[in-house]
Amino acid sequence: MPDPGDSKMKQSSQIDSQDTSLSVDGLLRYRRILIIFAHIIAFAMAMLLSFLLVHNMQLNRMWLQYQYPAMLLFTIPIKIIIFAIFKQYRGWWKYVGISDLISIVQASLASTVLIVTLWYTTLNVETIRRNLPGNLEGLTEISQGVMLLDLFITIMVLGGLRMVVRMYHEEFLSEMGTGIKRLLIIGAGDAGEALLREIMRMKIEQYEVVGFIDDDPAKQGIRIHGFSVLGSVEQLPDICQKQNIEEIAVAIPSASHKQLRRVVQVCQGTKIRFQTVPSITDIASGKFKVSQIRDVDINDLLGREVVELDIDMIEKFLNNKTIFVTGAGGSIGSEMARQVCNFKPKKLLLVEQAENPLFFIERELRNQFPDVLMEAIICDITDFDRVDYLFNKYRPQVVIHAAAHKHVPLMESNPGEAIKNNIIGTMNISNCADAYQSSDFVMISTDKAVNPTSIMGSSKRIAEMYIQDLNNSSHTHFVTVRFGNVLGSNGSVVPIFKKQIEQGGPVTVTHPEMQRYFMTIPEASQLVLQAATMGKGGEIFVLDMGEPVKIVDLARELITLSGFRPGEDIEIVFSGTRPGEKLFEELSIAGEDMLLTKHPKIAAWQNIPKERETLRNGIKKLIDIARSSDHKAIVKCIKEMIPGYIGDLPNNH
Repeated sequence: MPDPGDSKMKQSSQIDSQDTSLSVDGLLRYRRILIIFAHIIAFAMAMLLSFLLVHNMQLNRMWLQYQYPAMLLFTIPIKIIIFAIFKQYRGWWKYVGISDLISIVQASLASTVLIVTLWYTTLNVETIRRNLPGNLEGLTEISQGVMLLDLFITIMVLGGLRMVVRMYHEEFLSEMGTGIKRLLIIGAGDAGEALLREIMRMKIEQYEVVGFIDDDPAKQGIRIHGFSVLGSVEQLPDICQKQNIEEIAVAIPSASHKQLRRVVQVCQGTKIRFQTVPSITDIASGKFKVSQIRDVDINDLLGREVVELDIDMIEKFLNNKTIFVTGAGGSIGSEMARQVCNFKPKKLLLVEQAENPLFFIERELRNQFPDVLMEAIICDITDFDRVDYLFNKYRPQVVIHAAAHKHVPLMESNPGEAIKNNIIGTMNISNCADAYQSSDFVMISTDKAVNPTSIMGSSKRIAEMYIQDLNNSSHTHFVTVRFGNVLGSNGSVVPIFKKQIEQGGPVTVTHPEMQRYFMTIPEASQLVLQAATMGKGGEIFVLDMGEPVKIVDLARELITLSGFRPGEDIEIVFSGTRPGEKLFEELSIAGEDMLLTKHPKIAAWQNIPKERETLRNGIKKLIDIARSSDHKAIVKCIKEMIPGYIGDLPNNH
């Protein structure tokens, strides 16, 4: 049974909270009037202090009773008007800064100049003597010193008043939050200073800022709002250990991926959470504040600069056309669909064999792009009749073929399925695109098709060869785009590692020297569309994947980002390479066999196409053998078509 006393206390607390809210709302409603009143009091105090200083802090009946009121009546109306012109009654004092102080100085100086001018040019002092009681002899001389002192004291009083309000909000109104973290800010620049200020004015205290880190030698040892620059990035491990740091915030909005990665790598072996501030673009646009820090993730470390696209060419390629996307529920296919929607196609056809992924991508796209006409279509691309029916019904103008079996070890143990899906499926889609005269066909391929050592890679290479040959006799422009691994795709190492870390480890890496290329899914999809607009037909485009990354390094960085120590909290275990895997993928846009294009991240691979009859006879033979799922026979047939294929050798890595 709940305690009635507790219930009454809660009700009382709610009433008090409501009363407080009402009182705050009332104050805000009359805020402008209260601020003007506060300025009048400040002006009166500044004038009083000026008179006291001129008279050596001695109270005197003559100036206190006659001169001070006269000066007050003369100066306050002028100051009220001038300070209103300088918008001094509009600011939020709890956010006061240098710009507010400068504005106070400007308003005070302008009002003093006007007061002095009017006092000595339009005011008849003799008239004051005759109309006011008492001896005002020396009023003119005294007022000169008073006016000069009043200028400086007004600045000090108003500036101090604003600082008191700000300190009250930052020091006394902030509530102690639970689990306060000791925070170190990397970057003692504008963003770091802004982050510190916003942390200090948070209503609920979440962080205990310890200091700054910066590589600039000129900043070592300096203090910012009372917090010191403690050292450089290389000194991070020692500083974190000595200061018991729990979180690090990288306050460098323009930090490159290499800079972020260096910070994480230096801190390996420490149990620290990493955060970063939004980009300069997001801060400048008002989309995010500096204080909206977020966790650093692996995309921050391995991602690249924003891709520059020829938007006009892509829009011409996609706008107001019927687009047919296979594998629309997969990582690449779904992102291709998202990118296509940005260019307002006439109709988007989402083609997928797996119903659940198709359901979710259709739901997402209909929510994000309600104006795009689209249909979700269940289809097995190895079923020619179904594919032919769809092409006959919808007559797509652009085909983006992303459907494929991509998992290397699985395809080694299921070689017949790799041949069926990757070769027969591609033949069905491309033959229908040719028969129904689609204008463009884009096949998404893989780096594993380069000198293949796996069933999967060789099946994709044969599919490339088929559509390249088909282009020679078709009105459809057929192009292929190759790229390597994408971050976060289904079955990639990143989500696998994350799951293993969540379970407490170990993280399994196949080989200490295993390397792979990585790019983000949006970047890969954007470059695919860009390459498609550049093709005249028959090209195999290769995307620039940047520098390869060691998988073991990737594992260590993911463990570190998760707040654990590699090798201590989470073990890394080497499981050995799997069938069909290479240690090093081959994907470079440099070399004699590469032709540069007008886009710096896209090259075209030069190769000699196979003679049509030989190619098609080889494919027919391979398909017949694949039905038996005889691994050795499939490998032997592939070697006849791709002499460099070494999938059946014991040391194929």
